[in-house]
Amino acid sequence: MLGLMARVAGWRPEDFWAATPADVAGVLAGWVGEEAEAPLDRGGLTAMMEAFPDG
Repeated sequence: MLGLMARVAGWRPEDFWAATPADVAGVLAGWVGEEAEAPLDRGGLTAMMEAFPDG
């Protein structure tokens, strides 16, 4: 999580350890945004494997 917050928010380790869970959630909510896609389900994975076979 520390590495993610460093990349996403530019936090230093001391920033991360001083943050509350609400601070982290607020930053990640802004990063993911309203247009986030749903996770890939089995049907989506199957369709992707059919569209892009590995030789």
